[in-house]
Amino acid sequence: MIDSDFRTNPRHAGPKEHLTIVIKLGTSSIVNDDATHLPKIALLSSIVETAVSLIRAGHRVVIVSSGAIGVGLKRMDMARRPKGLAKKQVCQIVDFMTHGSSQSQALAAIGQGRLIALWDNLFSQLSQPISQILLTRGDISDRTRYLNAVNTFSELLDMGVVPIVNENDTISVSEIKFGDNDTLSAITAAMVHADYLFLMTDVDCLYTDNPRKNPDARPISVVNDIAEIRKTVSTSTMGSSLGTGGMETKIIAAELATGAGVTTVVCHGAHPERIFDIITAPGGEEGGSLAAPPHTAFLAKRNPLRDRKWWILNGLHPAGEIVVDLGAAKALIKGGGRLLPAGVVAVKGAFAIGQAVSITIANQTEKNSFPSISPLSLAAIKMSDESYPPTPNLAPQNISSSVSSLETSIAGGFTTVDSTENLEFGRGLANYNSTDIDRVKGHKR
Repeated sequence: MIDSDFRTNPRHAGPKEHLTIVIKLGTSSIVNDDATHLPKIALLSSIVETAVSLIRAGHRVVIVSSGAIGVGLKRMDMARRPKGLAKKQVCQIVDFMTHGSSQSQALAAIGQGRLIALWDNLFSQLSQPISQILLTRGDISDRTRYLNAVNTFSELLDMGVVPIVNENDTISVSEIKFGDNDTLSAITAAMVHADYLFLMTDVDCLYTDNPRKNPDARPISVVNDIAEIRKTVSTSTMGSSLGTGGMETKIIAAELATGAGVTTVVCHGAHPERIFDIITAPGGEEGGSLAAPPHTAFLAKRNPLRDRKWWILNGLHPAGEIVVDLGAAKALIKGGGRLLPAGVVAVKGAFAIGQAVSITIANQTEKNSFPSISPLSLAAIKMSDESYPPTPNLAPQNISSSVSSLETSIAGGFTTVDSTENLEFGRGLANYNSTDIDRVKGHKR
């Protein structure tokens, strides 16, 4: 298997006749947010009609659909989904984590089959075939499974099929869940090289404040700088009682998707027909214009990350951490190259060859000690065997053609992994296990 940037990225080559569009629907768009949990047949039918119209216009459509637990609640005649730990006593926490999680997973198992049957029934009225794809964080973290999913998406779309995507809640564990389908939809959009990701919500667009509480809240039409928006916009709106997301999760999803070159649109889920108006309005490729309905467009980055590097930065769950010194960090940020054992200060956690690791520097290091870099600049980092002292069993071992030494994507700025821990500035795939790296850290030729 050739594991590289396996598809030419055509984004931003100019207006396109045929677009790939991902539509994310929350639980509140699927079922009523009350004790009945009845499906919103009229709204779902409108979504289906919109999707089929897009396909007949030459576009490709993927739907990320929540709602399995909500449908499961309806089938079991239960009033509400299992709650969190807030009302549990400390002595009951372990028991609840087992029982509460299992109950949610059971409800998802009950509801998912009925949910996909509902979608199939509606799409069949218009003779449109669909498919079901259930993903977990583990599927994204494993390179082989990730590529298999990408290839499946590609084949389905080439066949004119609408993939219906959801997280496989039945087997997902809480520690590595996507957490909400906003994140899953962003990852899906990156996997299919989408042109647009539509996050359907219960408001028209992003506002400067919660419009339900502040009548002076102003709508935001176009976002070029997500970091700047975070400073000026309130994201206090919560998700529905059935869902897990909110406006903050949509901004996170937009950050992931735009980094992959996907224009992300927040718009009202009650009006799916507006999708056509948004993508066809003058200036639609640049986020729409005054002719378009209310929405917020997060514009795709002009120089998005390539497939593999986006996956390393956003798709992996680090199994450990490599702490480097200031000199090594500067060298890696400036131009990549080789990470020599002399630059390694410490190794944290236990990881095997091919697993993801976080590349960090001690948090007492001044941020202004680092050279200025543009956001999401890239570097390839390799553990050089040339500088290792004579030590047995340290030769590089390839677990597949997809793993080549330690390759990382360097993100502009720094995020604190933990307030008492180190500053993360990159992630990578280890070509040596944690024990071997720990044995040679700090060694010089």
